[in-house]
Amino acid sequence: MNILIIEDDPSVRTLVKAVLKKQEYEVDIAETATGGQDKALQNSYSMILLDLGLPDGNGFDLCKTIRDEEVTTPVLILSAEQETNMKVKCLRVGADDYLTKPFNTEELLARIEAIDRRSNDTNNTNQVLSCGNLKVKMLEREFWVNGTKVDLTNNEYNLLVYLLKNKNDIVTQEQIAGNVWDIHFDTQTNYINVYISYLRKKIRDHSDEEYIDTVRKKGFILRCPKS
Repeated sequence: MNILIIEDDPSVRTLVKAVLKKQEYEVDIAETATGGQDKALQNSYSMILLDLGLPDGNGFDLCKTIRDEEVTTPVLILSAEQETNMKVKCLRVGADDYLTKPFNTEELLARIEAIDRRSNDTNNTNQVLSCGNLKVKMLEREFWVNGTKVDLTNNEYNLLVYLLKNKNDIVTQEQIAGNVWDIHFDTQTNYINVYISYLRKKIRDHSDEEYIDTVRKKGFILRCPKS
């Protein structure tokens, strides 16, 4: 695995690099937002570890920029910011996970492995998942609605794949949190509802059919029309 670390704190940077090298990961380093953006856009990485506080910008804007440039590399945010709103904000612009500083190395590695596992689970297959006029081509990571290709962020895509694999079944927020984000559900956040709303909007832009229903006090269900 080839990982880009975008971090200006030399102590954190040195520690994380040493931990990753011990796991035999290839590591590239950037100390600024500008340098990180250049590397992220010009090179292919398995994952990006991104600090929010950088000397010439912030990781939030950088994450948004690389997603706008259609870079789909998984991004793990590293930040001392513990506010729930910031975590949700980062997820909204395309970050795959958020780890609060200070963190222990075991949790860092566990998050990296979980993100990599989710990415492999949704990449390494020729399977096509469908529901009515919705179709996901797993190998290409493409989503189609009524014959129109619709762009999704990593988190939107992973959530949609989970719903498609469990179509016509109610899934709880706890199940979604564990299977899509590999974390315990935090009742103080609304990020799952946020991503459900994103998917609904993108589907509605190309279809009159309502696919994702909220089941009060239970969770969500992707309903497929009977053929």
